Amino acid sequence: MGLAPEDIVDFSVCCNPFTPPPAVRKILNNIAINRYPDSEATELRQCLSPKLGVAPDNILAGNGAVELIRLIALTYFRQGDSVLILKPTFGEYDVACQIVGAEVIEQRGRAEEGFRLRIEEMVDLIQQHRPRGVFVCNPNNPTGQYLSRQKVETISATCGDSLLVLDEAYITFVNKSWSSLDLIHQGNVIILRSMTKDYALAGLRLGYAIASEEIIKALRRVCPPWNVNIAAQKAGIVAIGDDDFLEQCKQGIKQSKQFLINELRQIGLPPLPSSANFFLIRVGDGKAFRRALLRHGILVRDCASFGLPDYIRIAARTMPECRKLITAIQKLKHEGELNAGI
Repeated sequence: MGLAPEDIVDFSVCCNPFTPPPAVRKILNNIAINRYPDSEATELRQCLSPKLGVAPDNILAGNGAVELIRLIALTYFRQGDSVLILKPTFGEYDVACQIVGAEVIEQRGRAEEGFRLRIEEMVDLIQQHRPRGVFVCNPNNPTGQYLSRQKVETISATCGDSLLVLDEAYITFVNKSWSSLDLIHQGNVIILRSMTKDYALAGLRLGYAIASEEIIKALRRVCPPWNVNIAAQKAGIVAIGDDDFLEQCKQGIKQSKQFLINELRQIGLPPLPSSANFFLIRVGDGKAFRRALLRHGILVRDCASFGLPDYIRIAARTMPECRKLITAIQKLKHEGELNAGI
């Protein structure tokens, strides 16, 4: 289309839209890149430990959550194992299973039910198939559905010897979230978190897993050495200490999200209820909607890869960027370019 990447306003990614903490920029100029990073990210884990209320040995740092998902598959799943995945959801769970030859069993949410989890059906599937693992994204990507503690505890209790992977990459952006960290003491739960999304560090890649010491040791055996680079480790250490930054970002995102919801409703594009910093909108033809906006320098997520071709996903960004998005959609609708059958 002749558009320069730096001129695109990107609503398709769900990371913190604000710049990283100021202190992160400062330390990046003073990193000894001629040295190998600490292969166990010791200082980073020690900084995370009091924040989370778990021991450093219950934490494994990763090169983003995707690396951790693949490490879990390599450690625990084998050819022919079955793995249950709640869908629509993040596609990397499927990819990790394919890499090791595990068979995916899926439970799909229904659009007419707002993609809400049918907990009784899930319990039946676990009891019937006894999968080696269960992936639950909470809040879910792309639907933004957030499961209560009661539902997650029901899933965990039903799993028995099955491994429950609770992906909480977007938990920071949930209002009134509950803490799942005590579930790791059951011995069959791995919790995934993303500093990439929390602190606007997408280019550095940084996430971590929280689990029992036994599980962390098992994951570490297949983890590549020096998997988290020195810049990511140092940036993470500095970012963890800046509580004010994260709170300000959360408030800004909350304001932007509510603005988008209100304006899109008035346009006739009501977003689906979401507890995360993003939401789905049914537009009829997601690919066509995406291309129409891209001509205005705005990128949204076409959800065909989630099995939702008639939806797009939009993540809250800064208020000026959100106003630009709404203005573009209003213009397209006025000019009759959004013939999406909505």
